[in-house]
Amino acid sequence: MRRKPFALFVIVLAAGACLLAGCGRRQPPRTSAAPNVGVITVQAQPVALVTELPGRTNPVTASDVRPQVSGIVLKRLFQEGSEVRAGQVLYQIDPRSYEAAAEQARGQLLRAQANVTTTRLKAERYAELIKINAISRQDYDDARAAAEQALADVTQMRGALRAAEINLGYTRVTAPISGRIGRSTFTPGALVTASQTEPLTTIQQLDPIYVDLTQSSAALLRLQHNLVGGRLQNAGAAQAKVSLVLEDGTPYPLEGRLQFTDVTVDANSGTVNLRAIFPNPHRMLLPGMYLRARITEGVAPQGILAPQRAVTRDPKGAGSAFVVNAQGHAEPRTLTIVRAIGDNWLISSGLRAGDRLIVDGLQKIQPGAPVHPVPFKASVAATQPAARAGG
Repeated sequence: MRRKPFALFVIVLAAGACLLAGCGRRQPPRTSAAPNVGVITVQAQPVALVTELPGRTNPVTASDVRPQVSGIVLKRLFQEGSEVRAGQVLYQIDPRSYEAAAEQARGQLLRAQANVTTTRLKAERYAELIKINAISRQDYDDARAAAEQALADVTQMRGALRAAEINLGYTRVTAPISGRIGRSTFTPGALVTASQTEPLTTIQQLDPIYVDLTQSSAALLRLQHNLVGGRLQNAGAAQAKVSLVLEDGTPYPLEGRLQFTDVTVDANSGTVNLRAIFPNPHRMLLPGMYLRARITEGVAPQGILAPQRAVTRDPKGAGSAFVVNAQGHAEPRTLTIVRAIGDNWLISSGLRAGDRLIVDGLQKIQPGAPVHPVPFKASVAATQPAARAGG
């Protein structure tokens, strides 16, 4: 009777083992489903190649205002930072000494003119007397020479008076050009001289305004090679149009045009200078501002664009991406990247029109593994509820 509990225990243990073994055989093997990936269909399209270059603004015309006569500044007749017009009086220099010089020159001219009358009449009388041999030939020649010298003195005194009047006019310092005037470096009561190097003030024409740009000679050669090789088409009249991005990142509202490209490469920096001109009616652009200019160089007629988020780079800078092949598997591609176009990469090799490029879900795939492609925007919308649920 003592062996029955032990036998019963063995039977129960064997039945449990069989039951566990039977359940293990009935459970089907688990299979992992293909992950969803967001894809876009690559298309070939004309792509305008826009180059962004650094530049600085410069006035179209600038003039340093300097005195042309010496004297004490009596008045400053403009407001600093205002707009002035050509010929407007800016400073008044003490004119008294120059007025006196002009009066003196005027008196000398009158005396010379009076002397002309006397010498001319004398020469006419001697001309009658020489006919009857009443005077010597020498006296006649002296009288005629004195009359001609008196005429020369009149011409000389007239020039001296003109110079004195010019100097008197220079006591009113006027604006040589129209534009915006800067600060005044001299105040009333200051002594200025005709030979000084420091300007009284500076006037700059700001509308229109120049933007001087620099481009590397290597980039210029690459552009020319692409145009010659047919990889780019000339943008035509549009290539002369330039747009600006200001220092704070905002776009300048008015469009400019490219005026010229320099014919000389800077030996130190290896760059070529370009100059664009922009309208500046509201004086938003000031000389010396740093900004960036965007110039349309050409058009890639069959350009392939790939979103930057779909492309990865190795430590050497080579690009790669995944596409969904005809079998529905993730296929890696090695890409040749030309340049950035906004938030896309311009691809020259590695992608073809019609390829399904994987943009979203790259962290869930392996090379050669099956995937389930869905349109990229739908993929983004579908992942949002899952993210909220998981949170």
